[in-house]
Amino acid sequence: MNDQPNELTKAAIQSKILHGKRALVMGIANGNSIAFGCARVFRQLGADLAVTYLNEKARPHVEPLAKELGASIFAPCDVAQSGQLEAVFRQIRETWGSLDIALHSIAFAPKEDLQGRLVDSSDEGFKVAMDISCHSFVRMARLAEPLMPDGGTLLAMSYHGANKVVPNYNLMGPVKAALESAVRYLAYELGDKHIRVHAVSPGPLKTRAASGLKDFDVLLTEAIERAPIGELVDIDDVGLTAAYLTTPFARRLTGTTTYVDGGLSIMA
Repeated sequence: MNDQPNELTKAAIQSKILHGKRALVMGIANGNSIAFGCARVFRQLGADLAVTYLNEKARPHVEPLAKELGASIFAPCDVAQSGQLEAVFRQIRETWGSLDIALHSIAFAPKEDLQGRLVDSSDEGFKVAMDISCHSFVRMARLAEPLMPDGGTLLAMSYHGANKVVPNYNLMGPVKAALESAVRYLAYELGDKHIRVHAVSPGPLKTRAASGLKDFDVLLTEAIERAPIGELVDIDDVGLTAAYLTTPFARRLTGTTTYVDGGLSIMA
């Protein structure tokens, strides 16, 4: 990926439309992460950042990126570990007192369940995938709500396999479908607080998480061949769309799933 911003990105950056906003970004694993693309655009548009990392093994890969972004808060957060998500929000309250944006880009399923048939998935594997990939977003929303007295935006990352069968997406299809449904219900429940909730659904991207899917290279090739635009999206494309959803330009939008896939999802 070219790290130099294109003309569209430059124009957006110059607006500094997120100046003064405070954004939590969860799910950065390395410089190819969708979450990093989102965080980078948020920062370029003027937002202050809180960035989390999974554990001490992940920290050396994420900390340089957090420093590059000038993140005010850098904290561990394994949503599967009791109390860690709550600790992040306590730190946000103590440091900032409020929050405007919270982005959840976290998904996990045990490899044997992810690469096997859905019908063969284990009870425990399904529960783990649902808890980490879906319910942790609900928990994040619960913790974010009191920090958004003047409204805000919650964002989750989905994929087309939530709505259509994508070969080899397997267990994650139903899990992402649940995530998109949770987005709609949260949008309904939090709408009177002026908290808007969205799912962003990128096309196939070369991320560490995606590498766990069987025959992922085939998905990438097919995406280029079948998408009307004829190109793969990159993490900055996702970041620009996520940023748009947090701005006043999208103030009357909530509960949506927005595709960033070059039109791939419209194809039969």
